[in-house]
Amino acid sequence: MRYRIKVKLELFYPLLVELYGFLDPGDVRAELVIPALNLIELVAGLGVLLAALLDLGIDTLLVRLLRTVQPDQLPEGLPERIIAALQQSFTAAGVAEEVAYFQAENRKSYERPYGVAWFLQLTAELREWQDPRADAWLETLIPLEAVIVTQIKGWLPNLAYAIRLGTHNQSMFAFTLILDWARIAGDTEMAELITERSLAFHLNDRQCPINYEPSGEDFLSPCLMEADLMRRILPRAEFGSWLGEFLPGIPIDGSGDWLATGIVKDPTDGKLVHLDGVNLSRAWNLENIAAALPENDPRRTSLLAEARVHAQAGIANVSGDHYEGSHWLASFATYLVTRRGIL
Repeated sequence: MRYRIKVKLELFYPLLVELYGFLDPGDVRAELVIPALNLIELVAGLGVLLAALLDLGIDTLLVRLLRTVQPDQLPEGLPERIIAALQQSFTAAGVAEEVAYFQAENRKSYERPYGVAWFLQLTAELREWQDPRADAWLETLIPLEAVIVTQIKGWLPNLAYAIRLGTHNQSMFAFTLILDWARIAGDTEMAELITERSLAFHLNDRQCPINYEPSGEDFLSPCLMEADLMRRILPRAEFGSWLGEFLPGIPIDGSGDWLATGIVKDPTDGKLVHLDGVNLSRAWNLENIAAALPENDPRRTSLLAEARVHAQAGIANVSGDHYEGSHWLASFATYLVTRRGIL
């Protein structure tokens, strides 16, 4: 957002630590949080001023953690600090400034699709949280949501091709967040628009070249994000058949070494560090795809094994050492660990 969103990143890392106790002990993801146990020391006193709507994932995931983790499972005083940070972000004056900026001339594509999709994910979280504070924050944000929704609905019919990048402009990731919002908000028009464009772009896709991934600056997988989108669109039985033609190389032997993780050689480079994000987003894609298949589908074990490998690689590199990754990787890790894409 153009107005400043003041969020201390120190709020995020203790939450990853505490999530270990919040997960079901039988959940394979529980052990993935163990590498995060030293992160609180790395970020003591760290405060970063965030700007730009594309960083709104921080606010979104802070809301999610307040909603899904019991207060007594969090460090003492942490819920209060999160609430204070969110109160500072969600103001009528700030939203009015954003609305005016979005509605100004030549702003049709402003923060589209990545930033606006994260914003809708935020208001989706607020709608699902039965709490008076969430109701008040949502009421504050509704004017901006209305402008964004109108702009997206004007954009979708004119989008002639899918945007198959591995970075911010990718259409598949944005479509997943927007569709989830539409279903939660009860916006059938938006849900129908996303469904129609998704089927037009992807129903006939075959043999996605996943071995060409990742590109050098990816934080999203074009192939896996497309499959994660289509499992939201297609009935379960139909999705399984579509997946077999789209990604025919998924093993059925339970192996977790069929998709190489992204490698970051310089975590201080803001674009090269994207590959830590591709490991995290691939992990939730793989989990989500597996969850959409029947229990007896032989591909599930290899999908979940590879999800585990990617999650371990991604979470191990979530730290406060370098701003280039610290200002967004924790939001990806939290999206993964709390299973936002499934629940």
